[in-house]
Amino acid sequence: MTRISAIGVPDAPRPGMFSNARVVGDRFFISGMHAGSPEGVVGREDAYAQAVEAFRRVQELTEACGAVVDDILVLRVYLTDIADKVAVGRARAEMFVGDFPCSTLVQVCALVEPGLKVEIEAEGIVGGSRPSV
Repeated sequence: MTRISAIGVPDAPRPGMFSNARVVGDRFFISGMHAGSPEGVVGREDAYAQAVEAFRRVQELTEACGAVVDDILVLRVYLTDIADKVAVGRARAEMFVGDFPCSTLVQVCALVEPGLKVEIEAEGIVGGSRPSV
């Protein structure tokens, strides 16, 4: 297993707490990404802006794993208000083209930091979107 980091994605606040991403063989796993930062929530109360930031982090980590977003097979999306699913869907449609990954969307009572509305985790196969030869 290889632990993966990306320059534009904050690591865990304490070492050893969790990994942002791991690669095992050709499979990659990305922890839940959100819009939290030491300066506060990116996008403040705007669920769409938070989703754009979370998807940006997912994309950056995916690329750091040696994959592309089309290699993502599964998304798990957590919302603190299910009414934000339209805003998150709009952000997702800006990231993916063609076939979308398998996806689960659930409402939770809270996320790790106050003010966060969206958290997204992903997994896939490096090179999975390339046609077989």
